[in-house]
Amino acid sequence: MAAGVHPNSKLSIRLISKSIIKAKNSNTPPSVLPLSNFDHLSGRYPVTIFYAYSKPSTGDFNSVVNTIKTSLAETLVHFFPFAGRIVPNPESGEPEILCNNEGIELIEACADVSITNLNFYDLNDSVKEVMLPFTTEIPLSVQVTGYACGGFSIAWNFDHLLADGNGFIRFLFLWSELARTGRIPAMPNHDRSIFRPRSPPSYGPLLDRTFTACTLHDVLAMPRNDISLKRMYYIHGSCIDRLQETVKKGGGVERTRTEAVSAYLWKALARSLGETDTKCRMGWLVDGRPWMVSEQGEDLSDYIGNLVSMAVGEASTRELKEGSLSYVAGLVAQGIAEVKNKDHFLELLDWIECRRPEMVLARILLGLQGPAMVVSSCHNMPVMATDFGFGSPRLGTFYTVLDAIGAGYVNLVSSGREDGSWFVFAILWPRLALELESDPEQVFLPITLDCLGL
Repeated sequence: MAAGVHPNSKLSIRLISKSIIKAKNSNTPPSVLPLSNFDHLSGRYPVTIFYAYSKPSTGDFNSVVNTIKTSLAETLVHFFPFAGRIVPNPESGEPEILCNNEGIELIEACADVSITNLNFYDLNDSVKEVMLPFTTEIPLSVQVTGYACGGFSIAWNFDHLLADGNGFIRFLFLWSELARTGRIPAMPNHDRSIFRPRSPPSYGPLLDRTFTACTLHDVLAMPRNDISLKRMYYIHGSCIDRLQETVKKGGGVERTRTEAVSAYLWKALARSLGETDTKCRMGWLVDGRPWMVSEQGEDLSDYIGNLVSMAVGEASTRELKEGSLSYVAGLVAQGIAEVKNKDHFLELLDWIECRRPEMVLARILLGLQGPAMVVSSCHNMPVMATDFGFGSPRLGTFYTVLDAIGAGYVNLVSSGREDGSWFVFAILWPRLALELESDPEQVFLPITLDCLGL
């Protein structure tokens, strides 16, 4: 199937049933889980994670649904906040999680086409068409869809206040492990109280340059900047290796895979802007778990919540186009290095505390500072390790139901293959999509069924 060609542009998706799944045998009395300042930074954005699976070697769609229901009820015992509701605090009005086990929404659906008929290159023509409306008042919903070929897909819709990408993936990984083995290999940590601002607060000028207090009106009024396409790409592992080698030869310094691909993408963005010499920004979501520890000195790899910051780099389009890949990778590494430390995350806690109860957001996301891209790198997370007993997924990707945002966005996910290849979810300008897809280096390949092994 050629990229961009969808033989069934009007999918027929039929709702089978909706149900509420609650934590199994839970007699825990309702409790309130206050949010941390890191949660306030992430806001109420809807996040979707979509997986596509081939036909199971054993069992049918009913077997899949029954396994999902049973294992989810058991998993929610350990993820009790996910079965609650987000409510306003009666005094401050700020959101908090009411852990009352009202449950999550599970949607069963079926499609009249094979899963191989879905055009995953254009996610608005596939994932968006598959997803049925979900109840927004419920912070977590799951849609399981069966296809005519016997394959199935699972789409999870999260409220971002529950967790960040790392937390979501941890939840899915532990859930699938329990479904397949009958046990959960590690206990999640939901304790937000470990992130307390200092008194008196202390932070440097980097925080004011990176973040801003804003209103809902500011968010709704952000310029859309023609960022309208939602695309899925595939990057061969050999391409990433080649970019890293080019960077090292050009400057003698070895950069990470994320830094090398970010440099390539940043240069492509600058080229797509034509002859205009303007400031061009790139942001990177940085996970704070490696840099923060609990008061007892425990690592936070199992922390479920929001714990990310934004690193930002800035350069002129001329500088990016004329500079070598090694030079631009150095700019990337420099920007990320400013955030990859404990002091930064402690300062971020304090900065947000000084602005509560106002909404806070990374400036780059508002689209007010010129063309910008944000990179989220999840390739070191077990995104594709979600085998519920019916085989590993062929595709795993993040998605959003938001029509547009103020900056371009890419999410880098390991394909799960030994060759080091990546899946890339992208929200971008048409001119940047054209630049990437017409590049002779063919780094960002429009995804096809061959890439997915379907």
